[in-house]
Amino acid sequence: MNAITDFEVKAADGGPASLDTWRGKVLLIVNTASKCGFTPQYEGLEDLHRDLGPRGFEVLAFPCNQFGGQEPGDAAEIANFCSLTYDVTFPVFAKIDVNGPAADPLFERLKADAPGLLGSKAIKWNFTKFLIDREGQVVRRYAPTTKPEDIVKDIEALL
Repeated sequence: MNAITDFEVKAADGGPASLDTWRGKVLLIVNTASKCGFTPQYEGLEDLHRDLGPRGFEVLAFPCNQFGGQEPGDAAEIANFCSLTYDVTFPVFAKIDVNGPAADPLFERLKADAPGLLGSKAIKWNFTKFLIDREGQVVRRYAPTTKPEDIVKDIEALL
């Protein structure tokens, strides 16, 4: 099975970005939105990124507008919001779909490797999180209600 780090995605500017850049790191991949009740989780995600980053951890954010239209902005607006409101320093990629016929292949793989409750594949809302080990394999899926600080022990076990 190929590693998650074998995928190519779109950078915020729309150009290609290889996840190979993060090969060998523990990753938390999250679909995000700027106008969601869970948006304050950006703060916790940034704390994880800063605290655990030196040990080989990275947060990768993928904005998505599929849930209640809660990510209406373009790439510049999203970047500005993340930077000014939450001082985000982890990568925020281009806005994508995570469900449906136009779902990004990365998220198709994440959903297949770590189904939700009762085996459901669909992502139910913004801030669904996927933990990836150093070999690029999906370890676990977390619900939007799972706070970043509640994942620390799982991340540290992989570091």
